[in-house]
Amino acid sequence: MAHTMQSNEIRERYLKFFERQSHKILRGSSLIPNDPSLLLTTAGMVQFVPYFKGELKPEYSRLTTVQRCLRTTDIENIGHTARHLSFFEMLGNFSIGDYFKKEAIPWAWEFITKEIGLDTDRIWISVFTDDDEAYDIWNKDVGVREDRIIRLGESENFWSMGEVGPCGPCSEMLYDLGDHLKCGPDCEPGCDCDRFLEVWNLVFMQYNRQKDGKLEPLPKKNIDTGMGLERVCAILQGAETAFDTDLLKPIVDAVTDVTGAEYGKDKKKDVSIKIVADHARAITFMANDGILPSNESRGYVLRRLTRRAIRHGRMLGSKGLFLHELVDAVIDKMGGVYEDVKKNRLFIKEIIGDEEKRFDKTLKQGLTLLDAYIEKSKKDGKKEIDSALVFKLYDTSGFPFELTKEIAEENGLSVHEKKFDELMQEQRRRTQEMSAGVFVQADVETYAEILENIGKTKFTGYSEEMTEVHIAAILKDGRIVGEAKNGDEVEIILNRTPFYAEMGGQIGDRGVVRTKSASVTVYDTVTPLPDLIVHKGKIDEGGIKKGDKASASIDSARRAAIRRNHTGTHLLHWALRRVLGEHVRQGGSLVDAVHLRFDFTHGQVLKPEDITKIETMVNRQILENHQVKSYTTTFKYATESGAIAFFGEKYGKYVRVLEINDFSRELCGGTHVSRTGDIGQLKITNESSVGANLRRIEAVTGMEAYGRAKEQAGLVKSAEASLKATGTGILDHIKALQETVKRQAREIETLKARFSAIEVASLLSDSDEINGVKVVTAKIKDKDMSELRVIADEIRNRARPSVMVLGSTKGERASLLVAVSKDMAGEKVSADKIIKEVGHLIEGGGGGKPDLAQAGGRDAAGLDRAIDQAGRKLRELLK
Repeated sequence: MAHTMQSNEIRERYLKFFERQSHKILRGSSLIPNDPSLLLTTAGMVQFVPYFKGELKPEYSRLTTVQRCLRTTDIENIGHTARHLSFFEMLGNFSIGDYFKKEAIPWAWEFITKEIGLDTDRIWISVFTDDDEAYDIWNKDVGVREDRIIRLGESENFWSMGEVGPCGPCSEMLYDLGDHLKCGPDCEPGCDCDRFLEVWNLVFMQYNRQKDGKLEPLPKKNIDTGMGLERVCAILQGAETAFDTDLLKPIVDAVTDVTGAEYGKDKKKDVSIKIVADHARAITFMANDGILPSNESRGYVLRRLTRRAIRHGRMLGSKGLFLHELVDAVIDKMGGVYEDVKKNRLFIKEIIGDEEKRFDKTLKQGLTLLDAYIEKSKKDGKKEIDSALVFKLYDTSGFPFELTKEIAEENGLSVHEKKFDELMQEQRRRTQEMSAGVFVQADVETYAEILENIGKTKFTGYSEEMTEVHIAAILKDGRIVGEAKNGDEVEIILNRTPFYAEMGGQIGDRGVVRTKSASVTVYDTVTPLPDLIVHKGKIDEGGIKKGDKASASIDSARRAAIRRNHTGTHLLHWALRRVLGEHVRQGGSLVDAVHLRFDFTHGQVLKPEDITKIETMVNRQILENHQVKSYTTTFKYATESGAIAFFGEKYGKYVRVLEINDFSRELCGGTHVSRTGDIGQLKITNESSVGANLRRIEAVTGMEAYGRAKEQAGLVKSAEASLKATGTGILDHIKALQETVKRQAREIETLKARFSAIEVASLLSDSDEINGVKVVTAKIKDKDMSELRVIADEIRNRARPSVMVLGSTKGERASLLVAVSKDMAGEKVSADKIIKEVGHLIEGGGGGKPDLAQAGGRDAAGLDRAIDQAGRKLRELLK
């Protein structure tokens, strides 16, 4: 087969090949994994982890996908090797308790050698040291020669999901790219050079690792395989590196266009070109999946990659902003396969463009400071940059630590990462972005066992608020029990329920579950696993048993308020996009019975007139009382018909769509009003920033909005009574009062100046003189530091040359100031040195310059001594 096969054909061939082997083709998932313990989607198997763990049952046991992945563990190798990338596509086929090695190995060989035609004489196979089964299949069934199969140890050929849990040996298919790439005489498969390229990894999940390290055989064995698309493209297209394939070469060309650099002429520049091209792909897809630049979690990964790309773009000669042009190049290349990036082009360019603008100033300032730090370190003969300086660069200039480290290493210096982390911990005041989520008492394995035994919970809450049920399971203290008594805190699973479980920003329902002899107050409803609804509550009377018949009733008034707020967020989203632009996308939400909170992508503070316009548009739609309807359809049909899918959400084949008349259509599984008029009214209560390019609007609806309006009307009436004015006359009175306050403030300042002049005259008359220099030492009553500075300046203006020590107290606090005429500061007398000598006497610290220094302390009793000692020191220096 000709070595010109393009990436699109390889993807298509892979999926079709495994479809012929009875695999279901599924869409790849977002780069944001549906697992709070994971930062990013790093492999094709991530979306299937609950299946591999046995927590959920898949609809199909044979699956195949093309998955976009992102890893930064080897970021320092990108551009230096032929194979390392941060963003890549993984072609995978998976078996959930279905086929195993006997099928997986021959299929992999068939696809590699027959379907896409790789040279069998250049293929090597690695297996785990003790995996004789895989060895024999490769050798006896497939026909690979013994001298082409090598055994490698646990670090190379054994995969684990974690310290405990599913694990097993793996087998890799490696391709020999040629003797010219060998790293030395001992070069062989398994070494880190570019000669033997890992193309396909087959993981055989056959064990469950126990806490003691013991490997127990799994009752159902699984297969997880992954083939790197970029690597296969490089082989089939005869490309030296992944950057020379049809996937990346157009982006490389775009980098050279915007920077003016030539590819293939200079090794150092080639590294930078490759880094920029790689990172451009990564940041485009991260922004597309709803990741926004920040200093936490996955947002920090996006920021780091963006800023690293900008720095290397500058090294290549780019003077202005260029990343938005590379986003276009990425989308032009990838948009045919990933239509969402094409659809979100403007949004992605705005996010990346704003981040580039932010960092442009930071980069210039940071590089100047870092160059100075590097020069000083070298001059002082140090091999490490001071961690305090590295932290200062990060804290004050926003210069990423990783970038500092990279540049330092380029200059033969190191940075102490542990010391930097310690400084970060001291300074850190933020909450971790990634929280543990909703609290539940039992562990996930317990919930999985319940789901396995009783099946899915049927949710009936779209059409009813009370239903007859039976208690399918009871948990107490995290354990499954058969019964529970009065006073017990329990978790109840019903066969069906009208209770909505917290999801998609909407909080869970509250209500009551009643049997003939018992009552359980439900204070929260959660879904620890998809399709399993758990009611958290307390037994108020009687006792309950598994199998009891009961009635389940939600708090209807509370649900009605939640419905109003939830539909309100959809109207708000629609209005925001109309007023601010189509770049606005949901970045998060909270819908409860009291208010709604809506986070959205936008780079600027909202103008008051925009907020008014948005609120007016929403209330007009409420007044027009439009129909609100929900229906279930396929994800494909919903998105093709224009429904908006929210970032970070994982959708199955079928989705629920919410439509408001003909102007709003979004994917949403929450509960809503039937007509917009049911909302009553919506009042925006606050607009704020929650991060770079992310704004937040808070609002209330229904009676809460009425209450807010009533409260504001009451305030107006109180103001009218106080000001003895009505309507617009209130504003006239307020303006008049403001003018009066300003005039009186100016009069006070004038009086203060006069009093200060009198005070200065008195201080100078009581001063003495040494060698022609006026010396003033005084304790002045009830002055703050700013007032002391005014007096010191006046003294220095009237008496030149002069030196002085001034002190004052307010409550238990003491203020101390030393000032020296500028024409003599630093020669004999230095104010900052004196303040450091006496500051401890008031239990404080301070500093300043040779002509002016100050200290504040909590021991007012020590002020007299401090003034006296500072005065004596001044006199000694002047003699």
